[in-house]
Amino acid sequence: MFKKNKNKKPLEINEQEISTLIGEGYLFTGELQGSSVIRVEGKIIGNVNVDGGVVLGEKGYIEGNITSSSVIIYGTVNGNVKTTQLEIKKTGHVNGEITTDTLEIELGAQYNGRLNMQPQQILKAS
Repeated sequence: MFKKNKNKKPLEINEQEISTLIGEGYLFTGELQGSSVIRVEGKIIGNVNVDGGVVLGEKGYIEGNITSSSVIIYGTVNGNVKTTQLEIKKTGHVNGEITTDTLEIELGAQYNGRLNMQPQQILKAS
């Protein structure tokens, strides 16, 4: 009656373990790169390139571009965001270009910039 889906989707960012935390009161300057999920409560000046996902807390601030598979923004971003899944929460502010497949913006969130939404690409077996 029920079939298992062989094409299992990756876990949502909310369900993944956060392995790195930049706490409130900390300042990181430079390019940040990694593979797992990171939560930012402090301030980053520079680009953030994280494969697993980025959660920007309410007091978090990023001045630079974000590139990641999934991004949730509660804080402020002054830069471009390139991702597959983007959520801007009601306390979130984004000033820059967004490129994403899916976008969710809560009532009260602020966004100033250009939006590119690309259709999800279907991979064909060769």
